[in-house]
Amino acid sequence: MDFSPKAYFHKHTEAAPLAVFRIFFGIMMLISIIRFWSYGWIDKLYIQPGFFFSYFGFDFVKPLGIYTYVIFAICGISALMVALGFKYRLAIITFFLSFTYIELMDKTTYLNHYYFISLLSFLMIFLPAHAYFSVDAWRKRKSFQQIPVWTIDVVKLLLGIVYFYAGLAKLNSDWLLKAMPLKIWLPSKYSIPLLGDLMQQEWIHYTFSYFGAVYDLTIPFLLLYKRTRIIAFVFVVAFHVLTRVLFPIGMFPYIMIVSTLIFFDANIHHKILGVIAKMIKINKEVFDTGKSWIGNQVRSRISVVLLSVFFAIQLLLPFRYWLYPGELFWTEEGFRFSWRVMLMEKAGYANFKIVDGQTGKRFYVDNDDFLTAFQQKQMATQPDFILQYAHYLKQHFENQGHQNVEIYVESYVALNGRLSSPYIDPNVDLGKQKESFKHKTWIIPFKDEIKGL
Repeated sequence: MDFSPKAYFHKHTEAAPLAVFRIFFGIMMLISIIRFWSYGWIDKLYIQPGFFFSYFGFDFVKPLGIYTYVIFAICGISALMVALGFKYRLAIITFFLSFTYIELMDKTTYLNHYYFISLLSFLMIFLPAHAYFSVDAWRKRKSFQQIPVWTIDVVKLLLGIVYFYAGLAKLNSDWLLKAMPLKIWLPSKYSIPLLGDLMQQEWIHYTFSYFGAVYDLTIPFLLLYKRTRIIAFVFVVAFHVLTRVLFPIGMFPYIMIVSTLIFFDANIHHKILGVIAKMIKINKEVFDTGKSWIGNQVRSRISVVLLSVFFAIQLLLPFRYWLYPGELFWTEEGFRFSWRVMLMEKAGYANFKIVDGQTGKRFYVDNDDFLTAFQQKQMATQPDFILQYAHYLKQHFENQGHQNVEIYVESYVALNGRLSSPYIDPNVDLGKQKESFKHKTWIIPFKDEIKGL
């Protein structure tokens, strides 16, 4: 057999797994948007606050007041169109842009799974997920039952990176030797029926810690291997259902469960599509043409090059923290976008002092006047939040007529059960510090050591 790259990129496989993935992805995203809207979170998170924490380089991405609802509506409609495979290419591009815009509006709401959805939707732009069992295929009378194998493998690769890198991140002394932060979180789940009492046991904390690390490191490989695939999927379901019971992380567990179905053979997906066809009363056989998808060769090559760069970034970006001194969990420089999921519990306090640089007159800021409780919690433990808020305060008080404004902060943070320690140098005027990708020298060094990757 020819195992050369050229032969691989010309190899075809059944399109059913990608069609099922498209359908479930679109449905899950639509449910997520409806859920977010129905809980009143659009108003609470993106309309009520008077200030929003932007990502560095994306200051121009802001909520649009009452029109923020329009962005969510566009995102939800495009998710439905993706599920149906209706005008798929336009739909997935619209979904990617609208969802990513929502994600970038305020980094206070940053979650790893929001980042995952943005990456996944970007990836899907390049995939022929509408080639089979879609409205597009039905309307154009062009159904393709065979698609390039790489168009399915790239989804598996992204899922594998998410899991494996999450496992690598758990190989640290706090997680393995101290069962932190699970030792803090699990005892609070005492009210859960049947499980509440168990959550108080220290051996459970360590069991969960070690199982979580082993699970993340091995599950991509167990899903790839046919003989272990079914038991691996059982673990996937059990792990994510338990995670959903213990922690309020929304739709993410269900998204991961349905996403891992793509590892299964096409016959499973044909059965799923058969059930869906009966539910909506259509004849699935009209899509079973046996034809192979032959896309534009130039476009396909460009897609492969772009996705190669995409995956190179995904493999390297989580290790950018090596470029910074200090403890990652403390400084959080290089922490985001690296699949470090639920690894730390930080609590902080930040008291901002406004000083007239000439007269020495000073007063303290009441953060309640500017930030929501949720924003304050996030700001107090993350240096880039603290800096951005300091700049906002400086501009605010200068606009009110204050002269020679200097901004100082008295800040303390407790990490993974340790005693609270000074966090930001109280003698540094944060108003003069510029945001950049450089190390923030005004972060007071961590007084302990967390060993690991």
